[in-house]
Amino acid sequence: MYLLVFFLLLFQLSGSADIMGPEAVRGPVGGSLTVQCRYGPKWKAYSKWWCRGAQWSSCRILIQTIGSEQEVKSDRMSIKDNQKSFTFTVTMEELRRNDADTYWCGIERSGTDLGAKVKVTIDPAPTTVSTTITTTSTTMSTEPAETKGPPTETSHHSRGSTNSLKLSILIPLILAVLLLLLVTASLLALRKMKRQKRAAGTSPEQAPIPKEDISYAALSLELLNQEPTYCNMNYHVARVPSRSHEESMEYSSIRRS
Repeated sequence: MYLLVFFLLLFQLSGSADIMGPEAVRGPVGGSLTVQCRYGPKWKAYSKWWCRGAQWSSCRILIQTIGSEQEVKSDRMSIKDNQKSFTFTVTMEELRRNDADTYWCGIERSGTDLGAKVKVTIDPAPTTVSTTITTTSTTMSTEPAETKGPPTETSHHSRGSTNSLKLSILIPLILAVLLLLLVTASLLALRKMKRQKRAAGTSPEQAPIPKEDISYAALSLELLNQEPTYCNMNYHVARVPSRSHEESMEYSSIRRS
């Protein structure tokens, strides 16, 4: 009896040495977990499986390879054998709380299969605290005073006011420029006229001497022992500008010695 138990234990230990896996893995509700099991090189071409159940002899195979590296999927699980690294990987997705149980990594062979026990624990879903920040934006708008008439009239009135303002600035400026040009032209014309008059006029030395009225002079010749003789002579007297115009007659006295 004891010898039989010893051989069974030795057989299980030798089988466990040919395949190894993690003792326990865990994952959250709604999440996923991955289990990686290793095996000896001589089991490279054998089929690998993943089963569920506390008892080795009665566990239920959930997914199994076909002896190649091709990935196999079933429901929420997948299994893939990597024969180069002598490992096969089992993935469980969309975990649920009732997925928590005892599972086995196994190798199918003639006789008794090889297996390694794995404890799977499912944790509650992490509590997510969502903080909602409410931002209240206040938009202040200044509405124009209600005006009578259609909006287009307001627009035209605004444009008309702008045009009137421009004209009120441009018109005085244009008038000022025109007035300045007119004054400048007048001054130039006046200066030109003065120059022409000066050029047309003659100097006092070159001016012709105007003829005056005939002046009369009375000459008296007194000779010794003779009666004085009187005669009237007329000659033209030129008026010299520098002399006085009051001198109208000149008297000459001639004596014969």
